[in-house]
Amino acid sequence: MRILAVSLMTVAVSVVTLSAQQIDISIDPPTGTYAVLQAKGEGVQIYACSSMHDGFKWVLNGPDAKLLDATGKVIGSHFTGPTWKLLDGSQVQGELVASKPAPESNSVAWLLLRAKTGSATCTLANVAFIRRTETHGGIATASQCQSLQDVGKTVQIPYTATYTFYAEK
Repeated sequence: MRILAVSLMTVAVSVVTLSAQQIDISIDPPTGTYAVLQAKGEGVQIYACSSMHDGFKWVLNGPDAKLLDATGKVIGSHFTGPTWKLLDGSQVQGELVASKPAPESNSVAWLLLRAKTGSATCTLANVAFIRRTETHGGIATASQCQSLQDVGKTVQIPYTATYTFYAEK
């Protein structure tokens, strides 16, 4: 009986430890990188209602957002890919490295993305990582995607975020 109790306590501690590790996911860029650009993203996340094996769910089609500098001036855009494109024609595409839930439950996750090899051009040519933080909004509610009649319907959910672009030293 004592062995069973110790075993159950060990399993419980392991589950608590595993849960804590999953919540505390790092989206910090690697050591040796430095910020080269920070912009506010302001726009929408676009979702389509889809039929899944376990019901109906919103599937992200992608963002459609303006990139703003610290003064609020438009400096570029963010769209499906995910891609960031500046007004000077520079662009970079990202691939997901890490994701963690936003502090606000109705907000899109905070992300760390790696620049896709060969996708960074001109002003953004040295970008190695992109981080999305400070998100507000952007999550579609399940109430509008619950039946076969909803399949194919799209919604645009307003959101804002901070995008920081990093280069390697």
